[in-house]
Amino acid sequence: MTKSWHIARDDDRLTLSRHPAPRFDLSAEASFPQLRRLALAQMVRQDLWRRLRNLRGFSPVVEVTRTETGLRLRAGGAVAGRFPRSHAEAQIASLLHDPAYRARWQSCARLTQGKDLL
Repeated sequence: MTKSWHIARDDDRLTLSRHPAPRFDLSAEASFPQLRRLALAQMVRQDLWRRLRNLRGFSPVVEVTRTETGLRLRAGGAVAGRFPRSHAEAQIASLLHDPAYRARWQSCARLTQGKDLL
């Protein structure tokens, strides 16, 4: 059985989460150029899960907001129980600013003719 992901869209914001009421107990942010928001969110969510899968009770959330200069991405999520906040947030920040991951995400989520900004 496949668990579904909740995708919430507001005017300029897209949020991808496991639960309908996403919560950020920990997070980090990064800026990106204009890309397809849903594609970017899904790839970041997968790599975020891989990076923090040993964090007990972790449920990832990725929020992508359009800005005047591109996109602002906040990645993190909810954690059931106690956890080393500064260490976990440093891992998220490291992931979001890793040049190899960023290049892959941007390549896969780039805007192409016929695809919208989702």
